[in-house]
Amino acid sequence: MLDSLKNRLLSLRCAWLLALAPLAGCDLQKDIDVDIPVLPAQLVVECYLENGQLPRLTVTETVPYLATPEPVVPTDVTVRLTLPDGRVQTLTYFPAIDPTTGKGFTHIGLRTLVARPGDTFKLEVTDTKGRRVTGTATMPSRVPIDSLEYEFNNLPVGQREAYVLTNYKDPVGLGDYYRLQIHRDSIGPDPEIDYDVDDRLTDGQRLSLGTSYQFDPGDTLLVSFYHLDRPYYLFRQSVNDARNANGNPFSQPSAIKSTVEGGIGVFTVLSYDRKRLIIK
Repeated sequence: MLDSLKNRLLSLRCAWLLALAPLAGCDLQKDIDVDIPVLPAQLVVECYLENGQLPRLTVTETVPYLATPEPVVPTDVTVRLTLPDGRVQTLTYFPAIDPTTGKGFTHIGLRTLVARPGDTFKLEVTDTKGRRVTGTATMPSRVPIDSLEYEFNNLPVGQREAYVLTNYKDPVGLGDYYRLQIHRDSIGPDPEIDYDVDDRLTDGQRLSLGTSYQFDPGDTLLVSFYHLDRPYYLFRQSVNDARNANGNPFSQPSAIKSTVEGGIGVFTVLSYDRKRLIIK
């Protein structure tokens, strides 16, 4: 009976190998040509207004999907910023790099802004080709940092690292969005911590936003706590989703959720609290 079972298993294995044999000789690769539509170039706008700062704005153009990843900067653009009192400030074309953030800009205003919570600004960007991008942004209220805390792990002295807690009180009422940034030594383009949260499950509570164990004794940290409006929050989420989807065959494509109309990009007014923390 044992020999009969062995013979039966051997027969099944042979039958399975014979069934797979034709597939082994097949070419399973097939080249497919995908036609990528050529869409007209759109204006891309990036503008973050801040109280006490000169207004700065970056205008570029979209490029085809397979084009060289170099920015296309149109020079025939007019930028008008309408202030809360109705006055209009025209931004000058003056490409440069912000030494604080390391970000480039193409247009700059001549007068510093006065922006208070509840103030609404309007943006209009036009060019000689008839393209027009508009946006409206209202400055959110300032949500202060109540306190900053840190605590070290239990490793030996030379290996100790600390985590940081940022404590705050969420205002009552759903619809608050936040961004936490932590820089080491000075504000720059590469923060140590940068993430967003909302109050869907924490409305009106006292909360703490934490980090991992990653800061050393003697570090000087600048903690920035931003209160975002919903359009800017959704824009940031869509940008993060698009980055994660790029080159990932298992991820869904993600479109950018712009805060402007007539083009692509973001226009918002920053509202934040910033404190310094020295890890001792």
